[in-house]
Amino acid sequence: MSRKPKKGYFVRGQFVAEGSELDEELKREMHGDGPSKTDLKAQSTELQALGEKLLTLRSDLLAPLDLPSKLIDGLQELNRITNFEGKRRQSQYVGKLMRQLTEEQVDAIRTALDEQRKGSAKDTLRLHAAENWRERLIGEDAAVNAWVSQFPDTDVQQLRALVRQARKDAPAPGDARVAESQGQAPRQSRAYRELFQLVRDALERAESAAETQPVQPIDADEAGYTDDSRAG
Repeated sequence: MSRKPKKGYFVRGQFVAEGSELDEELKREMHGDGPSKTDLKAQSTELQALGEKLLTLRSDLLAPLDLPSKLIDGLQELNRITNFEGKRRQSQYVGKLMRQLTEEQVDAIRTALDEQRKGSAKDTLRLHAAENWRERLIGEDAAVNAWVSQFPDTDVQQLRALVRQARKDAPAPGDARVAESQGQAPRQSRAYRELFQLVRDALERAESAAETQPVQPIDADEAGYTDDSRAG
């Protein structure tokens, strides 16, 4: 007995049976009735990944989000599970809970993660700047004056004392090469570490002061405006 042929049509060489999922998807796309199955799957995947990133969010940024207790419990369970398959299933569950959030809640999560990301980048740049300044201060005599001119509130006596001691305690070139050949960092002194702390703290204070510095209003007379120019 021959099988009754299915009703359908071809799209780009592919047969689409009437009533199938692909048929419904194509009809939605044609008539603009909501997102397609592909769009929904992509959105689901993105929300699941966003939920997993919540595990990395600092507590001071996570608490104000006031997320549902089920989602918090699901994240804690996801963090606890070590089994690959169990972790995969729990991630899908977290994704399901994420899809139940409002757009405002999802936007708030993205904002919090972005804020943490920017903060981490700023911290990294500050660390690099502190390391560069420390190497300059130890290696260049003129660097101390350059530093003080930029950071005049520095305890100059303490700075010079740390620089002198760090130079005195610096490992000999031969010892440094031996340590590097063994894949180890040369052993550094207490003064070397304290100098880094002093520089990093000064850079952080300068950043905070710059962020809180109010914008000064422009005085018209100091800016060079005349009564005629104001009238115009």
